[in-house]
Amino acid sequence: MDDLEEENFSLSVSSPKDAEFDCVVGHLEDIIMDEEFQVLQRNFMEKYYKEFEDTEENKLSYTPIFNEYICLVEKYIEDQLLERIPAFNMSAFISSLQSHQQEIAGDIFDILLTFTDFLAFKEMFLDYKAEKEGRGIDLSAGLVVTPLFSSSLSST
Repeated sequence: MDDLEEENFSLSVSSPKDAEFDCVVGHLEDIIMDEEFQVLQRNFMEKYYKEFEDTEENKLSYTPIFNEYICLVEKYIEDQLLERIPAFNMSAFISSLQSHQQEIAGDIFDILLTFTDFLAFKEMFLDYKAEKEGRGIDLSAGLVVTPLFSSSLSST
């Protein structure tokens, strides 16, 4: 009986604003995982990744690229959210992000962070560039293959 009371209590604590936020985040997950968004982002990075260098100093050319990215991706996401939630308000959602920051899945938070944090944006490009140039992290040295059966058993 206590379990039911706890469950009902947790449901009653959730406010309509929290439910609305959760709904938006659910749609955001769908949008970001959608192939159309993946292609949009990949095409943008393909267009500019050669411009980025892994140095502490940032080039002046990064700023217009960052601004173009924000306009392109934020507009795409906002349009997609408006299709799914006609009363959606991006500025209200962004302001509610502060109080719900811990509730957002890592991938979604990382994407949202690239809109507001230039260093996260630059890191995204540097990771993409490293992958394109074959300098990604090689985890194969840490892999060990162990047979499930000993070879002496298979030869009998």
